[in-house]
Amino acid sequence: MQVKKTNAMLGCLQAYIVLLCLLLPFTLAGQAQQVPKVFVMEIRSEIDPRTNRYTELALEEATALGADHVLLVLNTFGGALNDADEIRERFLEYPKPIYVYIDKNAASAGALIALACDSIYMAPGANIGAATVVTADGQAAPGKYQSYMRSIMRSTAEANGRDPRLAEAMVEASVDSTLSAGQVLTLTTSEAIKYGFCDGVATDVEGVLAELNLQHAHVINYQLSTTNKIISFFLNPFVSGILLLIILGGLYFELQTPGIGFPLLAALVAGMFYLVPYYLNGLAENWEVLLFVVGLILIALELLVIPGFGIAGISGILLTCVALVLIMVNNQAFDFTFVPSEHLMKSMVSVVVGMIGAVVLISLTWHRLLNSKSMEGVILKESFHSKEGYRSANPAEHLIGKVGIAHTRMTPTGRVMIDDTLYDAQARDGFIEKGESVQVIDQSTFSLRVKKVDMRES
Repeated sequence: MQVKKTNAMLGCLQAYIVLLCLLLPFTLAGQAQQVPKVFVMEIRSEIDPRTNRYTELALEEATALGADHVLLVLNTFGGALNDADEIRERFLEYPKPIYVYIDKNAASAGALIALACDSIYMAPGANIGAATVVTADGQAAPGKYQSYMRSIMRSTAEANGRDPRLAEAMVEASVDSTLSAGQVLTLTTSEAIKYGFCDGVATDVEGVLAELNLQHAHVINYQLSTTNKIISFFLNPFVSGILLLIILGGLYFELQTPGIGFPLLAALVAGMFYLVPYYLNGLAENWEVLLFVVGLILIALELLVIPGFGIAGISGILLTCVALVLIMVNNQAFDFTFVPSEHLMKSMVSVVVGMIGAVVLISLTWHRLLNSKSMEGVILKESFHSKEGYRSANPAEHLIGKVGIAHTRMTPTGRVMIDDTLYDAQARDGFIEKGESVQVIDQSTFSLRVKKVDMRES
């Protein structure tokens, strides 16, 4: 009996072990699924279109990864109101909870973004508030801007259960009798806790996670993708300056030597690398890009279609330059109220320096480029002279020195009328307008070389 009992116990133990082995993977998988995911992103710069796009990309990534919580590490003195408002709406509409850890400063637009988060945690010695809207020169913006800022601060605070009156006082002192004239509300960490604006104090992200009971969560630190790193590379002022050199220099030399196509192609490629990063980051508006494209179209029409004084070409160059300037600054349809004057000046200087630098750089390297091996298949370098036995299809040595008129606009090639006969010709210097007097100075293989003459002097 004892042996049978022992065997029965061993059989039960074996069955238990087998069952445990079968259930263990499912148990571990269930525990793994229960570990929450916390997605961490950072804003440590001015609130602008780049920050706006950063938050959009970050929340898209958080959604794709199935994050259960989002933590924003914030340290900013503010920035553009329109971008902060878009970030605010994005945070309020996000289905998962978003927490913010204010690492020292959440001023102005930063305060608005912080209020849009479900919970606020602050570092010791941090501040939140001072949300008065100011212009580019640091002065208080007109009343309509302050009124709008008060309303969205109030509504954002109400949406997350915070005192709307105190939120409004961060914009204008008159709504809080405890503040003297000219003051706006700024709360320290302890004051924010006292008035219900802050849910806890932490010295780092780990401290915030401990406050939220998420210390064992799987933390995902957001990093920009390779594509976005490349975009940021092209937003570098030095790289943008080089692209401007190529754009402006290419357009200039295509006007000087139309028909080659290489300078224009280089300008178009550089224009693409210049425009796309600014457009994706929200700095280049649709109408600014359209302005740039219209400028290029006018330049192309001047080169290929329209004869005349060059109004289309000059207008195209001006529109292109204006578009390049506007793309670099965060204006709102020519409203420069919140664009610092130094930003606008830097943009204008960049374009002007780019234009001058392009002319100087390509002028110094143009002849070397023409003589390079890469241009051998594009440019005919050999000359065929009549004394060597070569003859053109239409010998015209007798025309050298003769005077006629430009039958078409010469840019620099065209046709001239001499003794009631049309000839293909090339202007020696620049453009010659239709109807102007010309004199034959030489003959190339298939055309005449002419210069403009003033008949009043002859």
